[in-house]
Amino acid sequence: METTNNYLLSKKHPQQRAFITGGGSGLGRALALELARDGWTIGLADIDLQRLEKVSEEIKILGGKAFTYQLNVADREAYTQVSRQFLADAGGIDLLFNNAGVGDGAMFEEYSLDNWEWMIGINQMGVIYGCHLFIPVMKAQKSGHIISTASAAAIASGPGMSTYNMTKAAVVSISETLYTELSDFNIQVSVIQPWFFKTNIVQHARGGDAVRIQAHKMMEQATITAEQVAQQTLKMAGKGKLYILLPFQTKVMWWLKRLSPYLLFRQLKKMSDKILKETEAALQNQSPSSQEEQKTSKVLK
Repeated sequence: METTNNYLLSKKHPQQRAFITGGGSGLGRALALELARDGWTIGLADIDLQRLEKVSEEIKILGGKAFTYQLNVADREAYTQVSRQFLADAGGIDLLFNNAGVGDGAMFEEYSLDNWEWMIGINQMGVIYGCHLFIPVMKAQKSGHIISTASAAAIASGPGMSTYNMTKAAVVSISETLYTELSDFNIQVSVIQPWFFKTNIVQHARGGDAVRIQAHKMMEQATITAEQVAQQTLKMAGKGKLYILLPFQTKVMWWLKRLSPYLLFRQLKKMSDKILKETEAALQNQSPSSQEEQKTSKVLK
């Protein structure tokens, strides 16, 4: 398929080499397909190899080139090896998408320390490893762009999501720091902070059925898709934007927290209480067999 230069990023980086973690589904896949239409060479990293292979074929059909790497971003040694292999395969890197992440939640004292370490490893250390491994290459090239996926949760800090909130706020903080630190090296930095959109981020959630029910309900009400987030991200990153806030309600939340934070927290409490009641009702309406399976699952865990 004939490729085009739909995005300013494609003109800024003529060698068009991108590395995307969490590239097997959701936003990672959507970003990869958008770049493929512009003819990019894309390194796809994901823990699910089968998904990677499917996205790789889609990229080739659209006119891009793909390399696939099975990777748990929380594994520093594995990430180091994969980064070296991608640089050998692609000859360098222009865009780094720190996109891999997991979503989960529970009240603070109910979420185990093992789960805290698990989520920090993926959502936070995965971003740190990616930046640590690829920034020296970008500095040597005197060009590059780091785009990390945070969340509107970094703004809202809603109840029942303390671990997720903290890890995503850390991604924002890292991005803000690097935005200044790397400015003298012609390396740009952007951070995506989207509201809920349909994805499989809670596929590996450890917080139980309540987390999945709440997340799926919010996703059903989403006003934006992964494809739209990808398109807007590439457009805004091409303009050098640090903060990519999507959709409009996230921008409102961002401003409200700065102008009247306590009003925002009151609204979040009301929304949380409503969702909690709806979730409890949904759990009570489960069939007896599914409730028994849930009890058995908890015992086995």
